[in-house]
Formats: sequence, C-alpha cells, structure tokens
Amino acid sequence: MDKELIFEIIEKIKGTKIEEVEFENEKGRIKIKQYVGPKKEVIAPTSQPVVEVKEEIKAPAHVEIEKKESQKYHVIKSPLVGTFYRAPSPGAPPFVEEGDTVSKGQVLCIIEALKVMNEIESDINGKVVKILVENGQPVEYGQELFYIEPI
Repeated sequence: MDKELIFEIIEKIKGTKIEEVEFENEKGRIKIKQYVGPKKEVIAPTSQPVVEVKEEIKAPAHVEIEKKESQKYHVIKSPLVGTFYRAPSPGAPPFVEEGDTVSKGQVLCIIEALKVMNEIESDINGKVVKILVENGQPVEYGQELFYIEPI
C-alpha cells in the first residue's frame, strides 16, 4: 500500500469519533486504530427501583488477632520508605529479638533510604512482642514494624 494514502487516512480520521478503519486490496491489507478515550456506558433510565446489593467480607481470623494486638500494644511504625534491616551489618546479631526488653532510645532496626542508614529507636520502655517485617524487606511510610508491650 502507498504510504501517502496511509498518512492521508490517518489525517482524515484524526479528531473524529472513528475508532477503526480497515482496507484491503490486491497489494495488502491495512487496519488503522485510533484511541478516542474511555468508553462511556450509557444507562437508560428505568421506572424500576434500583436495588444495591452489598456483600460483607469477613477478614480471616489471623488478621483480627493482629488488629487486637496492635490495639493492646504500642506500635512502632516506619517513619519513611526504605529497606528494613534487623542488624547493623550482614552477619551481625539483630538489634532485638521477639521477647527482648527494650528501653526508650534503644535502636530496634535500621531503615535504609537513598543509601542513608536511619536508626529507628524505641520511644517507650517495654518488651518486644512481635517483629512484623522480615530482614531486607521494603517498607512503606507508616507501616507497622514492631509491637511493644509497655512495662
């Protein structure tokens, strides 16, 4: 097919509501598709009342337990987006383990962001009940990291 004809067809359908054009002759076949935006769904008005059905989805039992734990315990959340590390370096022992007693200001973990190692400290005295993130995993701002039982 002639390139000029193809470009002419493209120019002709630009700005129109034509979505697709297809031509075929002895030299070949051409199909031109144009994006005209998302399709709008037209809903015809009816005289019948609209009934909305809502389905209640129950959370699994373990999620409910974690929610109860987070309400019962003090929660340490991530102050930034980054990578969570439990130890100061590979091969070193972790800062804390579940069951450890921590004091206010004690380092619990490191979150690396933009090649900067940010130490996350406990803001209360207590016992580490649950560590919620695995070593080396990415964390989001506000993500729960530790449950600490106040002493």
